[in-house]
Amino acid sequence: MPNPFYNREERRVRALVRIVLHGAIFIVLVSFAVLLVSPIALAGYDAPPTSEEIAMDSAFTALATVASLVVMTFLLWLMARFVDRRDFSDYGLWITERTWARDLGFGLVLGVALQGLIFLFQWVVGWIEITGTFVASRGTFATAILLPVVIYICVGIYEEMLSRSYHLLNIAEGLNSRFIGPRAAVLIAWGLSSAVFGVLHALNPNASAISTFNIAIAGLFLGLGYILTRSLAIPVGLHISWNFAQGNIFGFPVSGTDAGATFIAIEQGGPQLWTGGAFGPEAGLIGLLTILAGMILTVLYIRAAYGTTDVQTSLAEYTPRKSKQKPAEDAATIPSDGQSTA
Repeated sequence: MPNPFYNREERRVRALVRIVLHGAIFIVLVSFAVLLVSPIALAGYDAPPTSEEIAMDSAFTALATVASLVVMTFLLWLMARFVDRRDFSDYGLWITERTWARDLGFGLVLGVALQGLIFLFQWVVGWIEITGTFVASRGTFATAILLPVVIYICVGIYEEMLSRSYHLLNIAEGLNSRFIGPRAAVLIAWGLSSAVFGVLHALNPNASAISTFNIAIAGLFLGLGYILTRSLAIPVGLHISWNFAQGNIFGFPVSGTDAGATFIAIEQGGPQLWTGGAFGPEAGLIGLLTILAGMILTVLYIRAAYGTTDVQTSLAEYTPRKSKQKPAEDAATIPSDGQSTA
């Protein structure tokens, strides 16, 4: 009878154990890191701040997200080396590849463009009123806008490392069997990891069942570039620019949180079913339709850039560390085994 916790053939613990272990260590390390940075971030308060003040403090949030990114990067290396027993590049971080920079740029542009469409539509139909420009809730705009840049860069990277690099990859490997082939395993993992992504946002301010469902669909959108290229470049770029443009360019709430500093300040009106209300466009039908449009554009870009939109079944096929060839530096296509070739 197979050991439910340890795979003797691969000489490593099984996927579910890896995911639980990774999550537990991440929570412990992030909690410790936040405790370390808290005295620095909250030094300006005359009295101990309330939990609401801490939650609204951009400096604290920025330091906490930087700490989370550092912890996640270190933990991925640790898991790759001692638990997953894989190459670090398996997590989709081929940042030395020229195609990585190109795909990152596409993701960055796509996120801003989609949020621009949401803003333009709502402005044209009269659902939003522009109340100001270059607005900051604290200090000068030039200073205040830097903190969201740091926050969303860190969030965009470490959340993609968690949901795509770790959850999707390991779920796909765990499901791949004689009963579920590699392609089906990747597709199921894409759906399951996106559902977890939605649930992880369920405790955000102003969250609802609709917002949780829509965030899960957004997880599918973010994961699409990953399962078609085996790279985190498109998801990271898209995640960063989607959040920053939504909150700090166009003034919408971002997953229930206030933007703080924004190029365009707005007053939201219109039907909440469409606009998403206090949670932001992600909880409305307009956000859902924009996500679907973004998925189509992502597929079209990948087909134009790589000549294929095949699901990368290698995500479900484990290859031990040091036996995997590095993708070609000037990759132009992605064959079905996931390895880039010139």
